[in-house]
Amino acid sequence: MQYRPLGNTGFSISALGFGAFKIGRNQQIKYSQAYDLPDDPTTDHLLNSILDLGINHIDTAPAYGISEARIGQFLAHRRNEFLLSTKIGETFENGQSTYDFSRTSLQSSIERSLRRLKTDVLDLVLIHSNGDDESILTETDAIEVLQTAKQAGQIRWIGHSGKTSSGVASALAWADILMLEYHLEDRSLEEVIRQAAQQGIGVIIKKGLASGHLPPAEAIPFVLSNPGVSNLVVGGLNLKHIQANWQTAVSVKPAA
Repeated sequence: MQYRPLGNTGFSISALGFGAFKIGRNQQIKYSQAYDLPDDPTTDHLLNSILDLGINHIDTAPAYGISEARIGQFLAHRRNEFLLSTKIGETFENGQSTYDFSRTSLQSSIERSLRRLKTDVLDLVLIHSNGDDESILTETDAIEVLQTAKQAGQIRWIGHSGKTSSGVASALAWADILMLEYHLEDRSLEEVIRQAAQQGIGVIIKKGLASGHLPPAEAIPFVLSNPGVSNLVVGGLNLKHIQANWQTAVSVKPAA
């Protein structure tokens, strides 16, 4: 099943999305192996080959270093072919990651993303949680900033990329789409996925391979067999691996 409904958005999203972390950042990483950032020709070929496969979702963030700028540089001419998701709340500059959920910072982040990605509208913007989901959602202006930008036409859909069960669950009240962690070794948010599906909220899965610790041949079918899951984001720099993951993903049918 190559494409799935993304909640009630009316958009059909590819079963697999491309996580664009590794094209933009290789410092302060959680991956077990170090890697070099690809050069411009390699990045250009990789991104365009991913779209050519049929993958129509690319996920990035200001926290991914130069990722947004590279996507804008190499894919602006194909902007209408894919769903673009980015985030607010975390940035990575000069080798340092920082979180700032002030209204001014969040508004500036949206403007920067629009410029870097060379687009008039961001399809999806998610709150990039630092782990303190509840405080972000209840004590900052993050939700209001997203809602205002959506009303202004800068963003099509809004949501939360959370880290706690309570935080992700509370976002069901306002989000169009949720991004959450779910894999063979962590099924703690399975009930939230079910509730989201009932409410017509799209669910995008991050870390479905447990940051590379689970074999794709087992991990991908597990995630995508859940009928509440719209899409699984997987990163990487090896095009052959991405092609293999895509073939695995499209063969999976959600459980009844």
